[in-house]
Amino acid sequence: MIELPMLEEPVIPTIKKPDWLRVKLPIGEDYRHVRNLVDTHKLHTICESGNCPNMGECWGEGTATFMILGNICTRSCGFCAVATGRPEAVDWDEPQRVAEAIHLMKVKHAVVTSVDRDEIRDGGSIIWYNTIKAIKALNPHTTLETLIPDFKAEAENIQRIIDAAPQVVSHNIETVERLTRQVRIQAKYWRSMETLRILKQGGMRTKSGIMLGLGEVKEEVVQTMQNLRDSKVDVITIGQYLQPSKKHLQVQRFVHPDEFKELREIGYQMGFDYVESGPLVRSSYHSDKHVIEGWGRNNWMQEKAML
Repeated sequence: MIELPMLEEPVIPTIKKPDWLRVKLPIGEDYRHVRNLVDTHKLHTICESGNCPNMGECWGEGTATFMILGNICTRSCGFCAVATGRPEAVDWDEPQRVAEAIHLMKVKHAVVTSVDRDEIRDGGSIIWYNTIKAIKALNPHTTLETLIPDFKAEAENIQRIIDAAPQVVSHNIETVERLTRQVRIQAKYWRSMETLRILKQGGMRTKSGIMLGLGEVKEEVVQTMQNLRDSKVDVITIGQYLQPSKKHLQVQRFVHPDEFKELREIGYQMGFDYVESGPLVRSSYHSDKHVIEGWGRNNWMQEKAML
């Protein structure tokens, strides 16, 4: 009997992280204040669950992005650090706790997101409605952005968000059409576009985001941006994908800041009202500015006039 040699698993080289992706360490009184509020009220944040590189900066400024409907997602996206599995039962007291935490933080602008809850008939939209209403009732002067799931583009569930009327509704497309099945797995590119279209028809100020560095090419990114504009999306965020762990999709390349600047220019030329584009940009980064209609576009036009 001939013994065959053992085949070694191929070693996949990792790409060194460039200097422009350095982030601030979480320090300071405001950071500790937010940390204590999150812990005391038993709240979940996407800042922690998503390993956001801007957590130190945002928490240091007294803001956080709250994540409702638990911290276990029913989907298993290849890029996301949020745990996947069977979620716990819906906590009907959560909306009031989130509203109270925002009140204690005294923030002028709040961001709320959630895991996907595909096992629930309403997709979690009732808790979403209750949370938005509770926040607005207790914090009437606080503006609100909601970063929602696709709700499988079911109009009844999306309508609950529209009826609750946050100032901005965001749903991230995440990647280009070709890579969607690999990156988002259970999601569908055109279903997400339909969700955004329904929101806009309902009168919402809409927003979406895309990550770079997953293997896309420039032409695909520009096409995705155009598809979002065709769906009447107002605000777009473009940032660098960072691999949360070894089991997640690998970074194919680190995109240079100059490329992000070029995409910002293309976005404004397409007609977006606000374009946030840079290596460390995430959906909720600087989101307080995304509420103000015309703010980004007017600044861009002033920049052009000064050249």
